Amino acid sequence: MSVIGSLIFCTDCGNLLRESTGDANAILHCNVCGTRNKDTIPQTIISESKPSSFPSALRAKRSAVQTLSAEDRKTEAVIKETCEKCGRKEMFYTTVQLRSADEGSTVFYRCVCGFKKTSNN
Repeated sequence: MSVIGSLIFCTDCGNLLRESTGDANAILHCNVCGTRNKDTIPQTIISESKPSSFPSALRAKRSAVQTLSAEDRKTEAVIKETCEKCGRKEMFYTTVQLRSADEGSTVFYRCVCGFKKTSNN
């Protein structure tokens, strides 16, 4: 009798036998060839594989994608825009596409004094 994990196979024909009872003295009969097989205690097999064991085009593309941290996303450009609160002539800005692709992006302005405003293009 062959055992793979919790599956038990007939030694003569290879047919899958009924589930194990857990009793080492029990006999399992094969429905195909009639061979009498001893029951075995089921075994749990744990296997691990490395991602490199199964190469794929998708995994290769994933490793080529750059991941950004929160610090990387804090890049702001400077624009000549007058702050409504303090009158400073330059403000920081970022643009984000919040609406559908056929509509303009949203511009977020920020001044060093703490004033913030948004504008939809």
